[in-house]
Amino acid sequence: MNVVITGHVDHGKSTVIGRLMADTGSLPDGKLEQVKASCARNSKPFEYAFLLDALKDEQSQGITIDSARVFFKTDKRHYIIIDAPGHIEFLKNMVTGAARAEAAFLCIDADEGVQENSRRHGYLLSMLGIKQMCVLVNKMDLVDYDQRVYKSVVRKYSRFLRNIDMKDVSFIPVSGMEGDNIASLSGKMAWWKGDTVLSLIDKFRKEKAPDNMSFRMPVQDVYKFTAMGDNRRIIAGTVSTGTLKTGDELVFYPSGKKSRVQSIENFTGDALESVGAGMATGFTMTEQIYAKRGDLVVKAAEKQPQTGNVMRVNLFWLGREPFVKDKEYILKTGTERVRMRLFDTMKVIDASNLNTDGMKKMVERHDVADCVVTTNRPIAFDIVEDFPQTSRFVIVDGYEIAGGGIIREVIRDNHAGYRDKVMDRNLKWDTGSIVRENRNESYGHEPALVLVGGPEDSRKANFAKTMEHHLFDGGTKVYYLGVQNVLAGLDADMTIKRDHRYPEDREEMIRRLAELANILLDAGIVLVATVSELTFDEREAFRTSVSPMPVHTIWVGSPDGSDVDADYTIEDAGTAADHLESVMNLLKEKGVGV
Repeated sequence: MNVVITGHVDHGKSTVIGRLMADTGSLPDGKLEQVKASCARNSKPFEYAFLLDALKDEQSQGITIDSARVFFKTDKRHYIIIDAPGHIEFLKNMVTGAARAEAAFLCIDADEGVQENSRRHGYLLSMLGIKQMCVLVNKMDLVDYDQRVYKSVVRKYSRFLRNIDMKDVSFIPVSGMEGDNIASLSGKMAWWKGDTVLSLIDKFRKEKAPDNMSFRMPVQDVYKFTAMGDNRRIIAGTVSTGTLKTGDELVFYPSGKKSRVQSIENFTGDALESVGAGMATGFTMTEQIYAKRGDLVVKAAEKQPQTGNVMRVNLFWLGREPFVKDKEYILKTGTERVRMRLFDTMKVIDASNLNTDGMKKMVERHDVADCVVTTNRPIAFDIVEDFPQTSRFVIVDGYEIAGGGIIREVIRDNHAGYRDKVMDRNLKWDTGSIVRENRNESYGHEPALVLVGGPEDSRKANFAKTMEHHLFDGGTKVYYLGVQNVLAGLDADMTIKRDHRYPEDREEMIRRLAELANILLDAGIVLVATVSELTFDEREAFRTSVSPMPVHTIWVGSPDGSDVDADYTIEDAGTAADHLESVMNLLKEKGVGV
């Protein structure tokens, strides 16, 4: 069982663990004597914390910098105790340690009382979904073991815990330095008849084994072997929860495409019949579908995940620069990595005192926020109450992890209904014997959709046709599709607006065009399609339909009034020919064509 111990800096976390190890005979032979001798040689007073704080800076400054893991055993079970740093500068390290835990101890110095990081760490433990917690009111020797001091700390911190919905939290008065109530009850606190640290740790409930939960595996990569006639495509990843066996029917999210497990591969021996949580594995499928890194694999018969690109989250911000609305970040959950933005802040909380600012529209360092974020394409995830492992995320700003949190709910946007239809389509899709990878190898390139948008102007179509010609001359399997081709055929049954060339139900026209694009991309080709007055929502409909295949947008003409964030914009349609080389180079950089 993983148990984390945390709290404000210098409130005695490492000392409590060191004393627990020493008093229960859990230290390696000679370790205690070695540390005492080292302290004597260097004229330092002996600290039980030195048994854990291995770094030179930790011992010299008397603080924990990095998370340390200690192996500990009682008569009931084995433990890994994670000593997390308390200094505000090392909150990232604290979160890293606490994220692995099933239960927590939080130390509060009886003499100093409740401090900023006492509250911050309590809030973070709550956010990470740790429901079992005991507060150790430490250094009782410094307050002469006064019961009134202990009760004052309990009252103050209990009020804070109630405000963050942490319930059933235990409290124990201890002295890590003197060993009071650590492994045995102390005669110096006759008024305390409750648990010791040693007796309470065995009362923590072990979480349900991950093997007994629904199956979840984020796709790490897809491997293809070609030597000696080997044509296997192996979907590789680490099983987060549940078990997988040969013959299981799987669904890949967010696309909703399905297949069955044909074999579970084993690099060191014969194929396996099943694998469980925590195992790095790979499997082949009976029906070859397009899967990619970041997909979330689940069993068809079990609880399905959420999908979407708008979600309400709770997050804790650690970045030096504030989290703001007009900036793009990277969101990472599981193996998925996707561009994201802050859409709105519901409330921003100072985690050290729970002061709330409902009007604040940015999240500053060490703030906690309830906010709405958007990603540039739909992703798959779970709600924290269902699967904590697949609801957590981190936010990357530049090259640094700047924040992290949990997903509370998916918000259904304008495309949610269409995503449901696309997912249903994918679940029912009847694949042929020639899969996309076969076509990619034969054609020498992957499929892609290039949307050419802009105001109504024939020069836009001329530019798109020129692009098609250049791709074709380079050996790319490419097709140009003008919207008029669809209006004259596929949309012939639709009513055209008076004095306008588009149907009254433009949304349905876009849906049909997107479905046609999906078929053409499934055939392995690069499709160049023109759509006049293309909007952001319409571009998202195309992305939803053809996902996970890429969509690139070229805008020809004035972008005034457009909400499309194009990959390349030619503001003057009359100069489009001058931009051809730049556009073709851009497409090549994005992997379009041969």
